[in-house]
Amino acid sequence: MKNLEVVVSPALLPYYKVKGKTVVIIDILRATSSICVAFKNGVEKMLPVLSPEECILFKEFDFIVAAEKDAVKVDGFDLGNSPFEFDNPLLAGKSIALATTNGTKAVKYAIENNADKIIIGSFLNFDVLCNYLVNDENDLILLCAGWKNRYNLEDTLFAGAVVNEIEQHYFSDCDSALSAKLLYETNKNNLEELVRKSSHANRFKLLHLNTDDVSFCLQFNKAPVLPILEGNYFRI
Repeated sequence: MKNLEVVVSPALLPYYKVKGKTVVIIDILRATSSICVAFKNGVEKMLPVLSPEECILFKEFDFIVAAEKDAVKVDGFDLGNSPFEFDNPLLAGKSIALATTNGTKAVKYAIENNADKIIIGSFLNFDVLCNYLVNDENDLILLCAGWKNRYNLEDTLFAGAVVNEIEQHYFSDCDSALSAKLLYETNKNNLEELVRKSSHANRFKLLHLNTDDVSFCLQFNKAPVLPILEGNYFRI
C-alpha cells in the first residue's frame, strides 16, 4: 500500500525520502490559495521563484510579476500574494512569476529533493486534490510551507484535513500525520475561529489588510483546479 507522510516544515524535508514521491505544497495563507485562484481565472502558467530579485527579471519577458515578503507586497511588482489580487479575469492567458516568503521556497525544496510530482494544495481545491491523490500511485508527502522554516497552524490543519479524507487509501505510521489529523478532527467545525488565533492571521491584523484573506482561504472548493509542476512551471 502506498505511504503517506506529513512534513510540518520545509527544513525537515531532507530527513525524509522524497525521490519518486508526490509532494503536495501547502501554504494556505496565502501562496497555494492564490495560485489556485489564478488558475481558476485562466492563467496559462506560473513560475515559482525564490526571491523578488529573481522574480523581477521576468518582467522583461512579458510575465506578470508577483512578490511578497513578510506578508507585504514588494514595491514595484504587479501583484502581491493576496488571493483577491489573482481573482481577476484579465489574467486569463497570462504567465506569472511568483516569489513568496514561504510557499515558493517549499516548491524549491521539493525540487531539490527530487520529488516525482509537485502539486498545489489548498482548501480552495480540496476535492480535486484529494480525488487525484486517491488515484495516484506514488507515495505521498504533504509538505507544509510553514513560516520561515518554522511550524505554523493553518498549513498543518489543512494537511490534517487531507489525511482525514484520504487515509483509507494510504498506509501511515507518521506521527506528524496523526497529529495533523487530530488537529483537524478536533477543530473541523470551527476552522476559521482557530486559524484567526494563529500567528500569521495576527500578522495580517497588524498589517490592517483591506481584504479578509483568512476567511477567503478557508473556503472549500472555490477554485477547483489542480496546478501541477511541469518542468519549471505550474500548469493545469
